[in-house]
Amino acid sequence: MQEILNRVDWQKQELLPVIVQDVHTNEVLMMAYMNREALQLSLETKLAHYYSRSKQRLWKKGESSGHLQHIKQFLIDCDDDTLLLKVEQEGVACHTGRKSCFFTELDSGSETMQVEVDTTAAYGVIDTLYHTILERKNANPETSWTAKLLSKGENTILKKVVEEAGEFSFAVKDDDEEEIVYEAADLTYHVLVALGYKNISPDRIKQELARRFGISGIAEKASRPS
Repeated sequence: MQEILNRVDWQKQELLPVIVQDVHTNEVLMMAYMNREALQLSLETKLAHYYSRSKQRLWKKGESSGHLQHIKQFLIDCDDDTLLLKVEQEGVACHTGRKSCFFTELDSGSETMQVEVDTTAAYGVIDTLYHTILERKNANPETSWTAKLLSKGENTILKKVVEEAGEFSFAVKDDDEEEIVYEAADLTYHVLVALGYKNISPDRIKQELARRFGISGIAEKASRPS
């Protein structure tokens, strides 16, 4: 196993680019990255594991959706720095519910592939909304409020976060339950826009909350740099 892992020059690159193909059709499904641990797990289990740069953690493909990738063949290129996986795909490869992640024409922006699976329930509304926000970065600001907000830049986005935080606070102060829920949803959306603007996945917020779980508030606060 170590001999196989050592074929990759990990000192030259910590993350190995990975192209994923359908073993039956040779259709390119997605592109991702593996660190040494992800490659080792993939070799051991024959299930695709990757390292997410946005989530900054190891993840098994299909861990949320159940759309696993069963690896049938590992191929490495002539420079030993890019991997090709031939996989049998359960469900779909793309988080959008499409078979492949490559469905948008670069020049026209038109989509060449229909959604096959509704992935909202699998990934959760927060993750789905976040990825929708990322997609809106390339949308027309004239037809998309999110695209318009993103195009205006950091100051406008943060102004909206502060504004929505204030409205949420007033709703709590007024003890209006429906308004609290409504304003909390508005605030959550605008926080996600700010995270999307900085390409910070909400999964990293979940990781931070998980890290704090079980630590007393006083101890956690004391651990922060002054």
